[in-house]
Amino acid sequence: MAWAEKKLNLTEGVTDISKEVYDLHMLALYICTVIGVIVFGLMIWSMIFHRKSKGFKPATFHESTKVEVLWTVIPIIILIAMAVPATKTLISMENNDDSDLTIQVTGSQWKWHYKYFDQDIEFYSILSTPRAQYENQSGEVEAKGEHYLLEVDKHLVIPINKKVRFLVTSDDVIHAWWVPDFAVKQDANPGFINEAWAIVNEPGIYRGQCAELCGKDHGFMPIVVEAKSEEDFAVWLEEQHQLKADAKAAEAASLNASLSKDELMQIGEQTYIAHCAACHQPTGMGLPPAFPALKGSEFTTSGSIEDHIDIVVHGRSGTGMQGYGKLLSLKEIAAVVTYERNAWGNDTGDLIQAADVKALSGSDNSAKVTDTVEEVANDLEALAADKPSEDLTKEYTLNELVAMGERVYNTSCAACHQPTGAGLPPAFPSLIGSPIIMGDVSAHIDMVYNGSKKNPAMAAFKGSLSKTDIAAVITFERNAWGNNTGDVVQPADIDAASAK
Repeated sequence: MAWAEKKLNLTEGVTDISKEVYDLHMLALYICTVIGVIVFGLMIWSMIFHRKSKGFKPATFHESTKVEVLWTVIPIIILIAMAVPATKTLISMENNDDSDLTIQVTGSQWKWHYKYFDQDIEFYSILSTPRAQYENQSGEVEAKGEHYLLEVDKHLVIPINKKVRFLVTSDDVIHAWWVPDFAVKQDANPGFINEAWAIVNEPGIYRGQCAELCGKDHGFMPIVVEAKSEEDFAVWLEEQHQLKADAKAAEAASLNASLSKDELMQIGEQTYIAHCAACHQPTGMGLPPAFPALKGSEFTTSGSIEDHIDIVVHGRSGTGMQGYGKLLSLKEIAAVVTYERNAWGNDTGDLIQAADVKALSGSDNSAKVTDTVEEVANDLEALAADKPSEDLTKEYTLNELVAMGERVYNTSCAACHQPTGAGLPPAFPSLIGSPIIMGDVSAHIDMVYNGSKKNPAMAAFKGSLSKTDIAAVITFERNAWGNNTGDVVQPADIDAASAK
């Protein structure tokens, strides 16, 4: 029965591209099989019927031009017949134009972080298989679940019949985002962005794994993609926005709460087992020197609480300790720090509350959070009202615009397109001698002001930059790094373009 269920062939997949890849694989397999049968068949036939024991006399010719031409031309024809469909499929696989949804996929030791562009939704996806199922240090074996080592706490959800573009990167080491059913396997390299895409035709759950050896728990960072109908996907988006709002409200409420030691220890243990035990071990003994012990260590027993919170929130550069400020809530961070300082016989008696984390992490020095989303919006409106209005009739010199534009570029653009203008292709193209920079000024203005419809990674800056700033940064980009177009864009030009 095991052999009957075992698949030895390539995964056919559920997308049109994956089926093309499968068909290419089968075409190459059939061609190689036919060639093998013919070549080995002729060899075997020749050895049987032309053997010396039958009295066969070997031929005395030395070479044949016709044979030389045939065994050169025929392989060329075969290679061309294979290369044409393969090239067509490869070009299609690299074509990320006209995507309906863009998702940033970031690999991290050892989990995936997903960010939906234009949706204000992002979350981490972490292995949900209980540790007891894959750790047998005590000699007790727990029954394995149906999706052993292939289930996560949060699925990546995408709509069917829509082109979904994936921007794949990493924040530590090299990973690889691999979903066989989509024919997608893209390296996640720190400092670089690789692209892939998929159009899933049928709802379902599709599983993959990290396909690049990335450290101790490389085998424990699966990928689960759930494809939903467009209607169900819209409902899911609403649910995520509501969950985010609820989490924000709960976070604000936690700042005024004071949990008991038992409550903190219970939440802290759950958080520790889920996020910390893989490196520091459930016993707190760690795996020195890479992952130091927390049991009885100077850091957790007599060290500064401020330093303890800081390293959990921000991580420690140059080590395997990453920051959990974006992954865990303030309450969870307070609980896990309390747990580490009181578990395994540490017994410091220290109790850390969410308000302590908020204050000590440097994100807010107040003990209470009274601002709501509406109040923040009002504050922004007040700031906008207080901001002096622009003089859109003023004309600046080229040097003035370039000086202002460089400051705006370094603040708002250099993170993606790099201070040198070289970019991070293909997601963030180079600005040095590029068609958009050297081409029509109005197209350049539209791109910066309204963003790009083809490339969602290029956001619109009309809401974050003034028209003077936009005029300056466009002038800078068209005259920096050797572009030297001589073009001067004034605030009035941006104002005129925005009215169209």
